[in-house]
Formats: sequence, C-alpha cells, structure tokens
Amino acid sequence: MKKIGFLSFGHWSAQRGSATRTAGDALLQAIDLSVAAEELGADGAYFRVHHFARQHASPFPLLAAVGAKTSKIEIGTGVIDMRYENPLYMAEDAGAADLISEGRLQLGLSRGSPEQVIEGWRYFGYNPGEDETDADMGRRHAQVFLQMLEGQGFAEPNPRPMFPNPPGKLRLEPFSEGLKDRIWWGSGSVKTAEWAAMLGMNLQSSTLKDDETGEPFHVQQAQQIRAYREAWKAAGHKRTPRVSVSRSIFALTNDMDRAYFGRGGKEDDSVGYIEQQRSIFGRSYADEPDKLIKQLEKDEAIAEADTLLLTVPNSLGVDYNAHVIESILKDVAPALGWR
Repeated sequence: MKKIGFLSFGHWSAQRGSATRTAGDALLQAIDLSVAAEELGADGAYFRVHHFARQHASPFPLLAAVGAKTSKIEIGTGVIDMRYENPLYMAEDAGAADLISEGRLQLGLSRGSPEQVIEGWRYFGYNPGEDETDADMGRRHAQVFLQMLEGQGFAEPNPRPMFPNPPGKLRLEPFSEGLKDRIWWGSGSVKTAEWAAMLGMNLQSSTLKDDETGEPFHVQQAQQIRAYREAWKAAGHKRTPRVSVSRSIFALTNDMDRAYFGRGGKEDDSVGYIEQQRSIFGRSYADEPDKLIKQLEKDEAIAEADTLLLTVPNSLGVDYNAHVIESILKDVAPALGWR
C-alpha cells in the first residue's frame, strides 16, 4: 500500500492552450484540484515553490486555503527553498497552516536548486556567512526552523507586557504539536539523505539527483532510500520515517491522453550538469494502463517508497488533472498493490 498524491508546480501562462492564464488562476485551481483529489481518494496535495517565476511561490496562504477547504487529504510542499526563508517567521506560518488543517501539513524543505535569477536569496536579504556556501546557509536555516518547531521557550519576556505571559521564556506562536515529525527534506544525493535522517526529517526524493554511480536513475534512487533508512536507524529515532518519490505518470485511457502524452520521447533517463554537478533526470511514464503497470513494476525506487507524488500538468486545467489522478488510482494502482 502506498499513499498517492499529486505535486503541482503551479505554472501559469497567457499562451494559447493554457487553462491557467494568471497567478490567480493557478492558486484558485490548485484549491479546486485539491478538493477534487480528496473526493477521488488521493492522499496528498503538494506544491512546488519557485521564486521570480510564473509558478507557485509563497506557499502558506495556499496551504491554509487548501486546509480550510478539505478535511482528509495531506497538504504539503515539494519543496521550499530554505535559502530564501526566515526560519522564525516560517515557523509561525507553518504553525498556523497546520492548525487550520488540523494536523495535515507535510512540509518538504530543501537547500534549493538553480532559480530564475542569480543568487536570488540576496534580494530577500540573506547572505551566506563567512566560509559558508548558499547550500550551507539553506541547511542552517532548516536547522533553526526545526529547533523552533520543538516549542521550547527562548525569548526573554517584557517585564511589563501588553498582555499576560506564561511563566518562563517565550516560544513562537501559534505552536502546533507534532508538526516537527512532518517535516521532509528534498535530497539530491546519498550524503544529504543521510544528513536528513540524522536530523529526524522524512525524505523527499524527486526525479533529479546527483549521478553518483552511473546506474539507471531508479536504481540510484533506491540506493539513496536504503542509505537514508540505515542512517535513520543508526541515529536511534523512535518513529518510522516516511519516504516519497515523485514521478510523471500518465495512463493513456482516451484520445485526449494520447494527444497530450502518447507521442513518447521520454522513456529513458537523461544526464546533464547543474552547477557543475553531473545530474541524472528520471524518465517519464506514459502508456496504456496494462503496459504502464509492467513498466512501473520495474521501478525500484517506487517500490522502496511509501509515498508517490504524481507530477501534474496543472496548466491543462482542473478537470483534466483530476482525470490524470483518477486514472492512476483506478486503472494502475490496484494492479500494483498500491491500493
């Protein structure tokens, strides 16, 4: 059994053929798709965060709105670039969104990937410290954020406050109990996956990682997941960690599916360079349901994960994306034992 959700980048464009033409369309349609996904029996609604781009950016208003409109589905991110974040303010936003959703928030964080502008975090007022890289800064912000989610008081109270204070030092409010166990780290290597395990974060692994062995993407990703679980065990954490992978998977069940995704061309992994690092990009899946099932049976990383996030083409509209999700839930997942 697996939890199955969707992951949306929230693209919008006024170009011909786009059903998501403005930022308002992207946000409102994201809420509607989350409601539809919950009705279909999906387990999660996740959103990517990109700055300086015509995609989803500030996640917490959207997460809070989805939380208010739904009642069961997990809501989360995949991922928030921590180089851009004030971890204290973020802890307040996260606490509020989690309380609105009654404990359904699943926050994916990361040190970030290349963005639309050069060193965009500097425009947000953040600069790496001495002998620190931007990746180091992102991981430092993440560690401060985790510390805030422990709920321990750290700030000296005003001796003459406007409102009465509880005794002792003050913590950030609103505080949501248990949220710290629902923080994920988006990892692109074995090393950072092990680091996330040490800190007690769940693991998000997407369709991109460092090419560390030259093997097929799904094999390397499965190795990463196993290394993460070994590091988690060595760290002595009490709870069982969660692991998600994301995939572009399309079951071709009608003429529209075939028109959009039936042409092939992405059946193999691809290799490129990101910031001088050789990276491997996982393949997409698009085929008739019976053929798709046989292909997915061979994906070692999906087999290792407990959660699968389906990347959806959000600019094709709510109805079509609900169909994409439903096709996987009904025509593919049962035969693979996911449902």
